[in-house]
Amino acid sequence: MTTLTTAPFALLLDRLFEEADATSPARIPAVAELSGPERERLMRSKTEYRDLYGRLKDLPLAVSRETGLLLYMLARSCRARTIIEFGTSFGISTLHLAAALRDNGGGRLITSEFEPSKLERARQNLAAGGVLDLVEIREGDALRTLATDLPESIDLVLLDGAKALYPDILDLVESRLRPGALIVADNADYSPDYLARVRSPARGYLSTPFGEEVELSMRIG
Repeated sequence: MTTLTTAPFALLLDRLFEEADATSPARIPAVAELSGPERERLMRSKTEYRDLYGRLKDLPLAVSRETGLLLYMLARSCRARTIIEFGTSFGISTLHLAAALRDNGGGRLITSEFEPSKLERARQNLAAGGVLDLVEIREGDALRTLATDLPESIDLVLLDGAKALYPDILDLVESRLRPGALIVADNADYSPDYLARVRSPARGYLSTPFGEEVELSMRIG
């Protein structure tokens, strides 16, 4: 038995995934009014991402069920005790990572989100899952919130915020990544600079696409 598969935690995740599946950006007027090319431009922008994610503030932007399970399995298998998450949203990915920490015997998960309403939802979900005590939620732009007071050694990183900022967030955490630390980047195809970096063994990483959405990387240097 694991925290992830045991009631009431598993029932909470089922409900949150059902709610996420029932939502669509097309139903949000502020999102629907964007053309495809404009949305693509905002996804890749390092300066206008707050506009896009402000429009998406009522959407969970959840990882898939498969990615959530992958996060739990990776965190358990590497016996993670320190985890950094960029992009909390409603806390669905955070729940998977915190469940792994619980089953690993404890630890610290630092997660960052700049949308206040999302953070409140995330706190409620983490409290309902009984894992809020393992999570430090930092409100604000991650370029600032993750720039200080990080663990000396980081076991796992999840990148699931503004895609164009993936290289910048990696800059903040890279010196703390232990050898063998794992980095999971969701929708990293929107950040070619990030992919070029982690796919270069000369820069201290091994990396591979995993499924349709995830880039899985390991720190080797």
